Amino acid sequence: MGRLIDVDELAQYLKLKKQTIYNWLHEGKISGIKVGGVWRFDPKDIDIWLKSRVRLNKAGEKK
Repeated sequence: MGRLIDVDELAQYLKLKKQTIYNWLHEGKISGIKVGGVWRFDPKDIDIWLKSRVRLNKAGEKK
């Protein structure tokens, strides 16, 4: 495991509000590690999760 990022950094990376990150954590859409009461994320895991979200159109091309 490399460097972990916090909610602020993840929100910036995904260009989302911090509340969206907390909602996704609560809903189980993303996973993180709580260290000292602060959520942390492995960017590699986030990238894998993002790639799993890619949807193809009917022609088999990425949308």
